[in-house]
Amino acid sequence: MGEVSPRQVWHAAREAGRAEALPFLREILWREFSHHLLWHRPEMPRTALRAPFARFPFAPDRDLLAAWKRGRTGYPILDAGMRQLWRIGWMHNRVRMIAASLLVKHLLQPWQDGATWFMDTLVDADPASNSASWQWIAGSGTDASAYSRVFNPVLQGEKLDQGAYVRRWVPELARMPSRFVHRPHEAPAEIRRAAGMADEAYPRPVIEHSAGRVRALAALRATSRGELSEEAEA
Repeated sequence: MGEVSPRQVWHAAREAGRAEALPFLREILWREFSHHLLWHRPEMPRTALRAPFARFPFAPDRDLLAAWKRGRTGYPILDAGMRQLWRIGWMHNRVRMIAASLLVKHLLQPWQDGATWFMDTLVDADPASNSASWQWIAGSGTDASAYSRVFNPVLQGEKLDQGAYVRRWVPELARMPSRFVHRPHEAPAEIRRAAGMADEAYPRPVIEHSAGRVRALAALRATSRGELSEEAEA
């Protein structure tokens, strides 16, 4: 309701003196930074803040965007997050980053389309934080993550989830063993049968990670002409 200021929240969290307050305080700073950016750059929700990204070679595709929205990309951690988002209007920040990275980098879809979907579906949607975060992942914002930092959605899933999260939100994989739950199509046929996963039940990846990363970096080179530095893969 706008009745509690960020300064009040900041000081209350610091006075609590608990270790877990520090990550929370960092998020307060990111929130205020985002509001600062939107105040000074009101075009931020629709326009890249870094000039080279105005010519980024996105390849809009309605089918790819729809698969991403529905949680049908073939990447379990991402699909679980997008289905959770649709069901309850929320998902973990790390899963938001994985989802955004795949949409913008692997699939070369405009970050504005992803930002619009998040604004429509997130219960905690905020114009400043939403657009600043999408521009951060797209590499086009102020102090943004390097575009060349391309998340591997399979490895990210294996680091973050032993299977419980995917099984909850992607019921097609509910009986898949943990060692294959983030790469179900690599499971032997007998394991897929035992898990009740028919070949058509859960989609194959809309694009393989290695191919998506190569394409993303090619798009970056076409955009920057060497002006933007590259980093190692996340």
